[in-house]
Amino acid sequence: MNKVCFLEEKAQEMRRNIVTMIHEAKSGHPGGALSATDIVTVLYFNELRIDPNQPKMKERDRVVLSKGHTCPVIYAALAMKGFYEMEEIYNLRKMGSILQGHPCMKKVPGLDMTTGSLGQGLSAGAGMAFGAKYDKLDSRVYVIMGDGEIQEGQVWEAAMTAAKYKLDNLVAFVDANNLQVDGHCTDIMPVEPIDKKWEAFGWEVIKIDGHSIPQILEALEAAKKVKDKPVCIIAKTVKGKGVSYMEDVCEWHGIAPNNEQYEIAMKELGGAV
Repeated sequence: MNKVCFLEEKAQEMRRNIVTMIHEAKSGHPGGALSATDIVTVLYFNELRIDPNQPKMKERDRVVLSKGHTCPVIYAALAMKGFYEMEEIYNLRKMGSILQGHPCMKKVPGLDMTTGSLGQGLSAGAGMAFGAKYDKLDSRVYVIMGDGEIQEGQVWEAAMTAAKYKLDNLVAFVDANNLQVDGHCTDIMPVEPIDKKWEAFGWEVIKIDGHSIPQILEALEAAKKVKDKPVCIIAKTVKGKGVSYMEDVCEWHGIAPNNEQYEIAMKELGGAV
């Protein structure tokens, strides 16, 4: 099996796990988790230097899921990589579970940042990237944000900081699905042109189809060749990708599928019910 086919299969498996855990919890945010799945799959199954047996090793690469409410995508990836038992995903949002509705780095093995307050992840990521350079580590830091999230002013303060300190070990993904909790970003608070904004703040910009595994792979390789500036990968995505009735539907930002909807989703994602 070639790399692309392997990663596409892993992405489908991850989508099944995301839908399953949210269905079990009867609560969660499927839309944005599914739109980011292909990006997260490539990171965790091809790109990152991480070790489930040494989750805190100093020289590891780091991921900050700034849009923390979509944490099922990271929870699924960490479980699939062996940071904890797969059965743990069935405890999403349950009392006492390590897997809460927003991710906590003090509880979840392999998680690099506690997130949930939107707009703060890039600041944390920039700090990590600066720290890696200070310690002369070749670690790379990846931050995943939503396009609705970049309406937050703190994002742009962090963008200026990252450019000033020439953090070429920092890559920001913008999961550009054009939906947020209240509707389309273009209606609520337009953020376009996203590429020109990041360029104006001193970043190298790469635009891709966020559901194309080959394009994600190529973008990450291109990012490694950029020197003296951070990289923003603008990934055009579809909220709820992979489940027909969720795709590009605002209401699936934060609701769980019922039993009938779950069966439909699993069939569409190639899984058994």
